Amino acid sequence: MAVTVETLEKLERKITLTLPVGVIQNEVETRLRKLARTVKMDGFRPGKVPMNVVGQRYGYSVQHEVMNDKVGEAFAAAAKEAQLLVAGQPRISENATAPEGQVAFDAVFEVFPVVKFTDFATAEVEKVTTEVTEAAVDKTVDILRKQRRTFAQRAPDAVAVETDRVTVNFEGKIDGESFEGGKAEGFQFVVGDGQMLQEFEAAVRGMKAGESKTFQLAFPADYHGKDVAGKTADFMVTVLKIEAAHIPEMDGEFAKSLGIADASVDGLRADIRKNLQREVKSRLLARNKQVVMDALLSRSELDVPKVSVQAELERMIQRTREDLKQRGMKDAEKAPIPENIFLAQAEKRVRLGLVVAALVNMSNLQAKPEQIKAYVEELASSYETPAEVVRWYYSDNRRMADVEGMVIESNVIDFVLSKAKVTEKSISFDELMGQN
Repeated sequence: MAVTVETLEKLERKITLTLPVGVIQNEVETRLRKLARTVKMDGFRPGKVPMNVVGQRYGYSVQHEVMNDKVGEAFAAAAKEAQLLVAGQPRISENATAPEGQVAFDAVFEVFPVVKFTDFATAEVEKVTTEVTEAAVDKTVDILRKQRRTFAQRAPDAVAVETDRVTVNFEGKIDGESFEGGKAEGFQFVVGDGQMLQEFEAAVRGMKAGESKTFQLAFPADYHGKDVAGKTADFMVTVLKIEAAHIPEMDGEFAKSLGIADASVDGLRADIRKNLQREVKSRLLARNKQVVMDALLSRSELDVPKVSVQAELERMIQRTREDLKQRGMKDAEKAPIPENIFLAQAEKRVRLGLVVAALVNMSNLQAKPEQIKAYVEELASSYETPAEVVRWYYSDNRRMADVEGMVIESNVIDFVLSKAKVTEKSISFDELMGQN
């Protein structure tokens, strides 16, 4: 079969498909005869409906169905013959120039691009590294101890101090008017934990149970409550109860309470270090991945199929609607979401996907079975029963596809880093984790 492909613009192509009318008519008749054997119509027994009646009732729909099927088959064969990688679905329109006894259609479509790479040796990549220090382990231990603190009521004459849990009633007004969220009864917070604004905590410090106080509180301009942001409120607060915090000692009993197999201080610290190292590895991979992918994009040339960008746009909008629905927004499926707010991101995602796929094929960076196995086992190692988790992954093709994608990404990152000019930058554990 000789196929003529016309280039329209960049990735857009056109193929003219020609089909014999007789082939279509024969297929229509075959399907109508098959339909006549089972169709039910008033006044006729099943299987006894005359062909001309079947044709009158179903001829148009069967003709349409056959045309779609035959054109689809012809297009698939033509694209294969021309060795084209088609992006999305073709736009089919009838061509009036067909020879006698034939029908012709124009199929306009986009193809996936050929990606051209420049020399990765000229790419400059900053690779971030981090060490899990003893200080990081200490900080995590303190957080764990703080999470398991208990509280006991203090003496009647005790005043509220840092780390105490206080139970209060409060009411705030702005220009003499109450506002949403400005009043509560029996409200608890720990002094110094940052749950309340500094002026509120400062007012409560030094108060005794049963005391009341009025004070002014200036809401920051960037306060999450837009109705009160940048405004000053008059508050009255009454302390109902003050409780002192008790933080458990770092000992074997504490380790045991956390389910550590080696119920000792050393065992707990070793377990914490292992978990922190796993988290650090994950975050470093995410940060370095972004830098590598940006370098990959800067060293590649390609046109992006419009149809692929449009499909990605629609996926992003659908995910946004689903997120709005989960947040309780009514009629989220009808919410107006302009495409232009996602356009740049959608195009970048499509571009990056095509670039990564091209590099994987060009440099044989596909995920190997042993890599996938090692990755799954690493994921499972943080659970109590790793073997069950491994079986859970291998029991679902979608989960394994996700794992394969992660391994491929890792292969791509390692490949680019092996070719590029890499400088290493050591950052603190807190900076990596987004802490102050």
